[in-house]
Amino acid sequence: MNPAIVDVLLPLGLDAPYSYLVPDGLELQPGDLVQVPLGARGVVGCVWPRREDAGERVVDTAKLKSVKARLTHKALPPDLIRLIDWMADYTLAPRGMVLRMALRHEENPAPPRERVGVRATGRVPERATAARNRLMAVMADGFVRAKNDAAREAGVSPSVVDGLVDDGALETLVLPPAPAAERPDADHAVPTLSEAQAEAGEALRAAVERRGFSVHLLDGVTGSGKTEVYFEAVAQAVREGRQALILLPEIALTQVFLDRFTKRFGVAPAEWHSGVSTRRRGRILEGVASGAVQVVAGARSALFLPFQDLALTIVDEEHDPAYKQEDGVAYHARDMAVVRSRLVGAPIILASATPSIETEVNARRGRYQRLALPLRFGGAKVPGLLPIDLRRDGPPRGRWIAPRLEAEINQTLEDKGQALLFLNRRGYAPLTLCRACGVRIKCPSCSAWLVEHRFRRRLSCHHCGYQAPVPENCPACGEKDSMVPCGPGVERLQEEVQTLFPNARSLVLSSDMAGGMERMRAELEAVAKGEVDVVVGTQLVAKGHNFPGLALVGVVDADVGLGHGDPRAAERTFQLVHQVAGRAGRGATEGRGFIQTHMPEHPVMQALVKGDRAAFYETEIAAREEAVLPPFGRLASLVISATEGPVAEGHARRLAASAPRAEGVRVLGPAEAPLAVLRGRHRWRLLVRAPRGFDLSSYLRAWRAVAPRPTGNTKVAIDVDPMSFL
Repeated sequence: MNPAIVDVLLPLGLDAPYSYLVPDGLELQPGDLVQVPLGARGVVGCVWPRREDAGERVVDTAKLKSVKARLTHKALPPDLIRLIDWMADYTLAPRGMVLRMALRHEENPAPPRERVGVRATGRVPERATAARNRLMAVMADGFVRAKNDAAREAGVSPSVVDGLVDDGALETLVLPPAPAAERPDADHAVPTLSEAQAEAGEALRAAVERRGFSVHLLDGVTGSGKTEVYFEAVAQAVREGRQALILLPEIALTQVFLDRFTKRFGVAPAEWHSGVSTRRRGRILEGVASGAVQVVAGARSALFLPFQDLALTIVDEEHDPAYKQEDGVAYHARDMAVVRSRLVGAPIILASATPSIETEVNARRGRYQRLALPLRFGGAKVPGLLPIDLRRDGPPRGRWIAPRLEAEINQTLEDKGQALLFLNRRGYAPLTLCRACGVRIKCPSCSAWLVEHRFRRRLSCHHCGYQAPVPENCPACGEKDSMVPCGPGVERLQEEVQTLFPNARSLVLSSDMAGGMERMRAELEAVAKGEVDVVVGTQLVAKGHNFPGLALVGVVDADVGLGHGDPRAAERTFQLVHQVAGRAGRGATEGRGFIQTHMPEHPVMQALVKGDRAAFYETEIAAREEAVLPPFGRLASLVISATEGPVAEGHARRLAASAPRAEGVRVLGPAEAPLAVLRGRHRWRLLVRAPRGFDLSSYLRAWRAVAPRPTGNTKVAIDVDPMSFL
């Protein structure tokens, strides 16, 4: 009798699984997590199904090692295994590295801490005080409460609870462990929807009920209530006892989202992102695999959770570039969410006020069903945008706020409204130079200038994280006090706000400010409550926030993203400015917006000022189609890097020379990357352009098979469907 053999995929840079013997008495199925030997160490891997195109297994069993043990974790579900295979084939990433994103065995939940509750015994306390009387009044209903909950509800200290336990008026009980997430109540607070919202909500609810794959684009203007609409689909999944995944582009958005979810469903969903503790992630993972956790809201990594019965996936702000992962396995979470939904046979909702060009074209072609919400909820108006031509009406030298915008902010403050100034540059100044010799301070590891962060008194590289103090003397000529900042960042803009509007309360909202997520959430709440008069923010402020008192938005430099040779520059600029302007006018005050630009005649600026979204999409889609750029063509990026520039260049040229010929395929380059040095590595780029229906992944795989192998520390990174061209 031949011994049983299984293939085990390991979470390493390997594309194929290894074969192992199965010990007697151990039954294994695809998806099981197992402990296996690898050299002198043990690793955790996943039992992998044999591919249909695999040939007959010819293995010398005498050379095989045995599986050590099967872990108690639930097996990876079949749809997740198929997603890993699909992603590895599409992105050319090693299969084991894709598996690594789904393996969470190290986040095993620790034994739950014992929870103690208290309950009234019916005995009268020996001594009565005002605090004791309040607590006993709360506990008179006979319900069991956690000790801290009882104290908080009665407005007393926990010591009062302890005293009544000692008196015998309260008794303690051990409570069952708290679940990773409470079960949402689909009918907790059913909202009153507008006619358009109700119609879209019914279509999404029906899609969940049908239990089949479909893609819906929930296309609504800013403030139209898209979240409330897709909550109707979540409610249907909850009623059916199934699971829903909601992807969000920014961790900073989660608290606002959690509050809205809790208001609708009575409890918060399970959170999944880097800010969640390992212990809690372990409990959520266990709950997702068992089906006990019904709704997860999280970052792109939540896509790889082992859902037992995934009924619905939602990608909020689907256009956001944060869904693209560029390090390690390069993938777009929106696109992979569509793939997983197809594999599991469930609907997916893509929500946005400014859909990506790819999503817009798919909707126009009928691949995605568009559900439109053309009006703001409650009849509020979308703010108009007026241009300020910086060539004629620019600010004085050394200032960044034009006189017209300054006057509008003054008027807004007099009317007790809030103003938002948007500038997509972190820090105080993007460049620091010596006014004596002209030297510019660069990052020692990247071909990028160091950005001054005056709040931290540091110069920082936004690419590799290098930091240094701001020098008192020029590092080149030694001149004292000669280093000057050039150009504005949000910190410098706030400095100008404090000069122009000395009585206004101002605040900088930027992802790299000290204090982390807790400070960020507190500041967002302060803005929403009207405790800030002027907000100065980066792109963080464009993402889904609701500031009821915000009456004016000023885009300080609308041209900042248009001049970098990026084929998506126009799309990103339009989306960003449109989303920022959409923060205004959501409350009782009508909103208005202003764009400071040197190019008011640019098609993007014209579309924004006229409020003509359709014209922008028509122009941009036509330009993409003419240039055979996505979604009318395919792109793949190959970045060759090495610690020595000539080595990187040489390998890039040999790689280009080995490219197979194929009809309609062009290999552009090699050329030095715009960011020529990153983290001490010199970078060269090749760009492959192919027709829409071309199998680009197979072409790249065939090319890699005949290409010269990288030597030394040379690396080749492949990105299919790149979003960054640096």
